[in-house]
Amino acid sequence: MLDYKLLEALARVLEEGGFERAAQALCITQSAVSQRIKLLESQVGQVLLVRSTPPRATVAGLGLLKHYRQVACLEADLESALLPQGPEGFRTLKVGLNADSLITWFPGAVKNFLLSGKVLLDLFTDDQDVTHRLLQDGEVMGCITSRDKGLQGCRIHPLGSMRYRMLASPAYMKRWLPQGVSGLKDFGGPVLIFNRKDRLQDRFFSAVLGFFPSPPLHYVPSATSFQTFALLGLGCGMIPDLQSRDLRCSGALVEVVPDMPMDVPLYWHCWDLDSALLTTFTDMLVREAGKCLL
Repeated sequence: MLDYKLLEALARVLEEGGFERAAQALCITQSAVSQRIKLLESQVGQVLLVRSTPPRATVAGLGLLKHYRQVACLEADLESALLPQGPEGFRTLKVGLNADSLITWFPGAVKNFLLSGKVLLDLFTDDQDVTHRLLQDGEVMGCITSRDKGLQGCRIHPLGSMRYRMLASPAYMKRWLPQGVSGLKDFGGPVLIFNRKDRLQDRFFSAVLGFFPSPPLHYVPSATSFQTFALLGLGCGMIPDLQSRDLRCSGALVEVVPDMPMDVPLYWHCWDLDSALLTTFTDMLVREAGKCLL
């Protein structure tokens, strides 16, 4: 039988990013936190933490962390059912999502849900192609991802699609593509990439040219700064319609290849738990996403 005080210590060290802050959160000494982690490792016979700065979970540690968070979620639901007038504290829902969703449709979608109850969101952002790994590792309870296949022990719900276009400023087009689309084969202008996991630009150029031209790359891991770089003529990049509509209408940004949008389907994956909070959030998210996405 696992000792949940020991599991809580493991979770706190990883969530708080260190033993000292975990001790403060648990109102015990740093030495006590360390002893609890060592005792848990002794009980399971495996190293659970890499003692780096900040500490990182091993594969075994991630498995225990996921189990602890799932049990904590169910216990919180039970407490709410048994004590409907109970504690005044907020509950926290950990969610993984892509940065483009975060700066466009997601805040409006969850607004009424957050205003109507005592729920806090702990958001983790990454590329939409890899956010499901946060769920696999137990970092989050649910994630918005482009993955269309369900994960083991999880439910999946289609949300709709985000439409992207390869956009650039008129000044950029004049400098790097004065001949328009016909100049793409010899194209050498800088391209904006969100991060090294981002493959949307690759897919666009492959669809247009049949190959990725390997241009110079700017890595800009901020959805707002990404668009700013494009506006300043520093590069072209894939920007969602939900973010760029007004700028395209004004002519501040133009399509590198006219009428060549790319749609990215999004899905909500979450733990397959009998949790009232998770079920309510899922129903709300699917409903509200349907109003915003294609």
